[in-house]
Amino acid sequence: MPSKKAATRKKTARKSSARKTATSRKQMMRTCLWFDSQGEEAARFYTGIFKNSRIGSIVRYSKVGYEIHKQPPGSVMTVEFQLNDMKFMALNGGPLFKFNEAISIEVHCETQQEIDYYWDRLGAGGDPAAQVCGWLKDKYGLSWQIVPKMLGEMYTKGDPVKAQRAFAAMMQMKKLDIAALKKAYDGR
Repeated sequence: MPSKKAATRKKTARKSSARKTATSRKQMMRTCLWFDSQGEEAARFYTGIFKNSRIGSIVRYSKVGYEIHKQPPGSVMTVEFQLNDMKFMALNGGPLFKFNEAISIEVHCETQQEIDYYWDRLGAGGDPAAQVCGWLKDKYGLSWQIVPKMLGEMYTKGDPVKAQRAFAAMMQMKKLDIAALKKAYDGR
């Protein structure tokens, strides 16, 4: 019969293995963002806004494949970066593809202060015409949704009539206003 120490070690090893597996699954995917040539600039812009963020590796183009990629040797090809726990790669692939609203990154905020912070920083230099219902485009054309966490709860766990009032209020907003959404939800 195994000792208590041996049993504890086995149990700890199983937990550690499960954690490693969960972590590797969690890191299985990342988002690749195609830029013309501003990938490094954009990565530095984003990591300057989000806390717990960092720039990872930077890979440069070489002469190999120039006939296809047409990028100057030594120029930045990819930049890996992380915003909180989310991994991204910026790819400088030339002007062939542009961002559009079919893809956006959601930022879930606890407070109006957080909404204001992300809205002001990410929206700086972006297209003001794209600011609607909590959506904005940054100066690179990437779409972001700056939303209060409580909005999802209003829509999914609350009274449907109240949720419709909050939705109607949201549809009239550019930057979302938590107090106004709560007021609409409560029928005040």
